[in-house]
Amino acid sequence: MTTLALTSSPDSQLRCPPRFATPRNYSRPTLGPMVGELAAALGTPLMPWQQAVADIALEYDPVTGLLVYREVVLTVPRQSGKTTLLLAAMVHRAIGFGTRQRILYTAQNRISARKKWEDEHVATLQNSKEFRKLFKVRKQLGQEAIIWNNGSTHGIESNTEKAGHGETLDMGVVDEAFAQEDDRLEQAFKPAMITRPQPQLWVLSTAGNSKSTYLRGKVDTGRLQVSEGLDEGVCYFEWSAPPDADPGDPATWWACMPALGHTVAEEAVATFFHSMKLTEFRRAFLNQWPDDSPDEWLVVPQSVWSEFVDEDSDATDPLVFSADVTPDRTMGSIVLAGRRSDGLVHAEVVDSRRGTGWMVERLVELNERWKPACIVIDERGPASSLIPGLEAAGITVVKPFVREITTATAFLYDALTDTKKLRHLDQPELNSALAGAVKRPLAGGWAWARTNPSVDISPLIALTNAVWGLELNPAAHKKKGSRPKVAYL
Repeated sequence: MTTLALTSSPDSQLRCPPRFATPRNYSRPTLGPMVGELAAALGTPLMPWQQAVADIALEYDPVTGLLVYREVVLTVPRQSGKTTLLLAAMVHRAIGFGTRQRILYTAQNRISARKKWEDEHVATLQNSKEFRKLFKVRKQLGQEAIIWNNGSTHGIESNTEKAGHGETLDMGVVDEAFAQEDDRLEQAFKPAMITRPQPQLWVLSTAGNSKSTYLRGKVDTGRLQVSEGLDEGVCYFEWSAPPDADPGDPATWWACMPALGHTVAEEAVATFFHSMKLTEFRRAFLNQWPDDSPDEWLVVPQSVWSEFVDEDSDATDPLVFSADVTPDRTMGSIVLAGRRSDGLVHAEVVDSRRGTGWMVERLVELNERWKPACIVIDERGPASSLIPGLEAAGITVVKPFVREITTATAFLYDALTDTKKLRHLDQPELNSALAGAVKRPLAGGWAWARTNPSVDISPLIALTNAVWGLELNPAAHKKKGSRPKVAYL
């Protein structure tokens, strides 16, 4: 991993370094600090990562005085602040190069470009006392531009092969590059830049999808050049989480989101994690490509889970049952954890069906037949609706506290990855649940997250609570003796 300097100082380091980045060459001077000064004057001081990018992107040859990099490629998670960095860089280009400059901005489409140009670029400049008298705004459809007093223009362009035609171009911007399916826009810009002494093309985006062939090419090339120590007139920056990083772990967020702790709060990211589809969260906030980042077996590897298959496993006393329900109440599961004769833990899905109306009656039946040490249900979860019916039937339900939920997940996780004392029957319900499970922070630990409505993790949550009941509930250690295998009785 390449570490970038915070500013122009060689010995100050970024708290959140990029995963891939062209390094700063300290033998070259840079115009980056001027961009930082302009950003502060605009009321949007650069964050450390933004200043680092500006310092590298605007390095210039001390002999010729010309910019080193003709192309800047930047890919970061959403809400990282690329727009504020870009605006400061465009203002610097307009007023800091001594001659009239032409700047063109593009986004997903012309409508999107117009909206961002008017709502963010123009609005920020008009609200700045430092700059409001230095330009005029032309909003005529098709001729939109910020016209600076020195003759520089900052306009917008459509995403077509004709973009940039007719005039020379000093700075071209391809924002939201994930929306470009080919390089026609870049190929339209470059001929207009060829005669200019210090042209730069800026390409900015969050990760794309299978259709984002233009951006994918930039990413693959950039990663390769950084890995091999090449620049070829292109500087590349990428903040992203590795494919195997835990998407629900705040440590992952802090390692790949450079605005976290500055303009983005951890609590806000957690809210998005719990409300978004996992694939969407990965792309937007971890800057991961869908084809790079598997959405299965993220917590416990499939190879580990498969290692503990024992189709002849059975349970002896004590037994603990637990039940859980999906948030939409379309599925319910009852799971057993029991002690085996060899001291290991037997895990089994006893019943799993659509709906919830069958569950109380089934649990009462199992309780009467097997006399378990206890039945565990999370009173803060969707299965809490089962508790009144069970208690009305005379069954004492054990209800774990919040901190005990995190203890329960720790017990199960350790039983699979450390003590290796759990055995299961290779049932599809548990297999699917664990394959689709992800973590969520809770009370200083973690629990299972219900972020993917397409995955039923109720068997996994029930198993987690049953294992906790078996390990910690005193009643689960009172019963002795042998019982036959339960197996969907």
